Amino acid sequence: MDRRKFIASGATLVAAPLAAPSIAQAQTTFSWKMTNAYGPGSPFYVEGPGSPTDFCKKVEAMSDGRLKIQHFAAGELIPALEGFDAVRSGVVEMNAANAYFWAGRIPAAQYFTTVPFGMNFQGTNAWLYHGGGQELWDELYAPLGLKALPMGNTGVQMTGWFRDPIESVADFEGLKMRIPGLAGKVYAELGVDVKLLPGGEIFPALERGVIDAAEFVGPYQDRRLGLQNAAKYYYTTGWHEPSNTTELLIGKAAWDSLPADLQAIVTTAAMAANLESHTWSEANNAAALKDLVDNDEVIANTLPDDVVAELKAVTDRVLEEGAAADPATRKIHDAYMAFKAEHSAWADVSEAPLFKLPG
Repeated sequence: MDRRKFIASGATLVAAPLAAPSIAQAQTTFSWKMTNAYGPGSPFYVEGPGSPTDFCKKVEAMSDGRLKIQHFAAGELIPALEGFDAVRSGVVEMNAANAYFWAGRIPAAQYFTTVPFGMNFQGTNAWLYHGGGQELWDELYAPLGLKALPMGNTGVQMTGWFRDPIESVADFEGLKMRIPGLAGKVYAELGVDVKLLPGGEIFPALERGVIDAAEFVGPYQDRRLGLQNAAKYYYTTGWHEPSNTTELLIGKAAWDSLPADLQAIVTTAAMAANLESHTWSEANNAAALKDLVDNDEVIANTLPDDVVAELKAVTDRVLEEGAAADPATRKIHDAYMAFKAEHSAWADVSEAPLFKLPG
């Protein structure tokens, strides 16, 4: 037999069985469901650049249709804040929300949304992607059969809307306010009656006087809810949410069922949405704030310095108390703060001088 013909035919025989599993894997398709904590049509949280529906489209395109994700806004399949249980029970494979909504059952989860007086968008993502934050998130959720990824970030948020001006710490006493997460615990220490409401319920509650103040996101998102029609005092510092991460929650069994290439596609699409949603927010908030002030008689102000100082002091105490009460929170708190100290030291050298330049 001709030696070259023998080698060629042998290669064909060997290659055929090796290729079969790859072909079978490439033909496997997955149809998943994703629920959402936010209502239909919500920019950023449901629709638009970097939103969960945009993420679903990215995944389908990148996978050439091998992974299709059907998205359901709040109320379309389940109520707004029941996505955590829906994913755990396997009713759906994914949910889009914020991890601090699960604080009642997993206190440490709050660190993966935001930390009062914590890190900004850059620092938060540096921690999650390269500073051990994602690994800690995985460790926290693994016993619950869950996997999470960052899938969005609003950047720094506004302090919120108030029916009356805030001139001193005493003005918080007895105030009824919609505010989630660790910041809610800080406000509670100052006498605020804290309410946790889904986004769609904020305006009617503020308009009817059920609450006196509310925090949501920033100028573009808040204007869409019509909050300027229920309160006129709009404060900033961003102390409570210097960044805010959208959580992509995934059932661990569903995640493990995906081949490695689809896992990589989901991870990459989530990372793309994280960046795109933040840049979209940065591109739209300035014009929205100007419109609120110029056309809706909104009074935009910064919280007084002594109020911010007291909020910081209470925040330090609340965070330490939370860490002392729960080993998982202690581990994540210490890791977060250690990374924050390093990142802040670099920011003091790299960015702080830049912002002091004229113009």
